Amino acid sequence: MPSSVIIHAAYFAAGAVIGGGLVTAVSSKKRQTQFSVPTVDSRQSGAIIPPIVEIGTGGDARITNAAAAMTLAPPVLKYGNPGPISDVLVRKAYVAAYDRRLRHPAWTAEHLTLTSLGRSTLEPSTAGESGDRSKSVFTEDESLPAVFRSRLQDYFRSGYDRGHMVPAADAKSSQEAMDETFLLSNIAPQVGAGFNRHYWAYLEDWCRRLTGTFSDVYVFTVPLYLPKLDPDGKWRVTHEVIGSPPNVAVPTHFAKVVLASKPSSPATPDIPEISTGAFVLPNAVISDETPLESFVMPASEVEAVERAAGLTLFSDLVKRSSRHICQTAKCEVLVRRFDDVQKRPEMRRAISAPPR
Repeated sequence: MPSSVIIHAAYFAAGAVIGGGLVTAVSSKKRQTQFSVPTVDSRQSGAIIPPIVEIGTGGDARITNAAAAMTLAPPVLKYGNPGPISDVLVRKAYVAAYDRRLRHPAWTAEHLTLTSLGRSTLEPSTAGESGDRSKSVFTEDESLPAVFRSRLQDYFRSGYDRGHMVPAADAKSSQEAMDETFLLSNIAPQVGAGFNRHYWAYLEDWCRRLTGTFSDVYVFTVPLYLPKLDPDGKWRVTHEVIGSPPNVAVPTHFAKVVLASKPSSPATPDIPEISTGAFVLPNAVISDETPLESFVMPASEVEAVERAAGLTLFSDLVKRSSRHICQTAKCEVLVRRFDDVQKRPEMRRAISAPPR
């Protein structure tokens, strides 16, 4: 079976858990029994794709018949298929789409819980299983075509950090899971001091701390290229490109989009209360004193990120049914410098809930 079939089947399985399961829970107590991949008109593609992912009664997603997803190439592609712009990558701790043009992830998706982070008192991690960051090294992703990979030498003396889209601290379940966060397919160029090593790290820590309030936390990280108004009155997108030859694009901004859920009440544990929020940060030095509210998107925050990235992160039903994350959790970053690891109250940057 072609590897691309397996990858896409696994992608749909992850999507069913991250998206479809939540939509079903919000709209009805009755669990949907099957997640159907949209069918393709045989007159256009030469084949029809049947459902390949089944949702069990326990909410688990599994591939039922990945081979059935194979399609026949239409005649116009007889002599060659241009291939995808993005490669869907399914890892132990995350799912990502790698953008071949920009040579960094188009997006990454994670599902964080106390258990996945090794913080659950009910399901403690087995000794010796957790990942050790000191044992991980940055590595080129050999699962990608060599011509489209980002390489270690692209970042050498570039002036940018190899910034994790999925942080290593989110993948402590095993050494393999942590090692996968060091693949360059999970990396994008980020300003180092003042951003990747500081404010961005504070935001990643905030996402992990949400697991203390919510049973499930879904985190989407999205590199962005946003326009700015030039003196001539025209809007332009301008970004740096690093590497030799230059081929790794440097995002102008990064977004963290969060969806968190918890049982709406003890009496209705199967009906989740959904909270969402979006934060967009410039790829630049950010002072520790900057309040997190500076980066909260307005009321239509998720749609703004979706439009900018060309993605659909959540369904309209989820957006309508959710509350803003800052109304259900304390939105503040905890500043923890390498030279000041103590949690000092005066170093917290709190924000109030935005208007709805």
